[in-house]
Amino acid sequence: MCEGEGIFEGEIWVRGDRILYVGKGEIPDDIYAEMPGKCIIWDKEIDCKKNLLMPGFKNAHTHSGMTLLRSFADDLPLDEWLNHKIFPIEAKMTAEDIYELSRLAVLEYLTSGITAVFDMYLTPKSIGEAFDNMGMRCVQVGAVNNFSQSPEMVEEMYQTLNHKSPLQSYMLGFHAEYTCSKSLLEQIAGLAHKYKAPVFTHLAETENEVAGCRKRYGMTPMAFLDGLGMFDYGGGGYHCVHMTPEDIEIMSRKGLYAVTNPGSNTKLASGIAPVTDFLKAGVKVAIGTDGPASNNCLDMFREMFLVIGLAKLREKDASAVDALEVLKMATVNGAKAMGLKDADVLEAGKLADMIMIDLNQPNMRPQNNIPKNLVYSGSKQNVVMTMVGGKILYENGVFYTNEKPEVIYQKTDSILEKLIGKIPDENT
Repeated sequence: MCEGEGIFEGEIWVRGDRILYVGKGEIPDDIYAEMPGKCIIWDKEIDCKKNLLMPGFKNAHTHSGMTLLRSFADDLPLDEWLNHKIFPIEAKMTAEDIYELSRLAVLEYLTSGITAVFDMYLTPKSIGEAFDNMGMRCVQVGAVNNFSQSPEMVEEMYQTLNHKSPLQSYMLGFHAEYTCSKSLLEQIAGLAHKYKAPVFTHLAETENEVAGCRKRYGMTPMAFLDGLGMFDYGGGGYHCVHMTPEDIEIMSRKGLYAVTNPGSNTKLASGIAPVTDFLKAGVKVAIGTDGPASNNCLDMFREMFLVIGLAKLREKDASAVDALEVLKMATVNGAKAMGLKDADVLEAGKLADMIMIDLNQPNMRPQNNIPKNLVYSGSKQNVVMTMVGGKILYENGVFYTNEKPEVIYQKTDSILEKLIGKIPDENT
């Protein structure tokens, strides 16, 4: 995914959590010269058998702890789904519950070739501990609203989680304009200016959200938040479905990221994001799954196909959006949106966050164009290895995490029974 470089046959060396060498296998004397005794003793050597090594996918918007609510309240109108089904259960969740539910999500991320997520949820400390326990990279973002969290808590997490672990970081954020008072939003904007930091939020996800903001403030959410100075140091929005040309111009001028979530937007009938308009305006686009309650799966292959398919459908143009551009959204752009400047591409000095794609399966043959194969016909079944920080966490269907999947399944089933009710017998 390095700019200007295509796919080539070669090798990658990893030392610690970093990439030491990427190349076609020539002897890099300058690297050997730095080694004690001018030799390298490898712990492990993997013959990839001409499969594809590439940067891991970056899930640029998710709510990992919502695994509990997967398929719990589907096929309902959005307002009823959220207010009568989701919020009442979330109010019962403890930090310990969210810890276990987040670990379940990590297992699914690994099978999908996701090496880092941009997570927004209720209990940042326990979420960070869950990802650390699993060896998974996580960038969290504040979820301030009128009912939970606070600007003071966000500032505390910003100061704490950005220094706690090499696998963790934290960004300023709030849930959405419609769940925050103006005073609350002004405090978050104040933090952005205090720390000269980007801010992320749910933005223009539904028509009702935009209409409500116009009624309250006489302008769109994007224009209103920009007027508060919310995005003076960058950031972006999740969903960004109902955007005016003026909104897109603001995003372009401020260098903001539009994180599109086509699976969730489709299931909840929120609409189709104007991805082509973003690209024409120079707005950077990343991709997220959203949470497992509104998607319901955490699968970046499905998201990539929906991004490109819905863009073509919206424009009524089969040439709209190129597959390679979508692949960049799912990897490079996601990393940059999340502030992971060392996890965007595979090159020496970068973090060893990579995946291996099995090219020897029917859906990857013939190899007319591998990047387009990944976007149009790729599947989770093609992910045969997921590495985070130089450690293989998933390989050939086996997890190499600190907890066995069966234990995590048992714990999350117990949480389900406690908060929702006993799991139905499979024969009923």
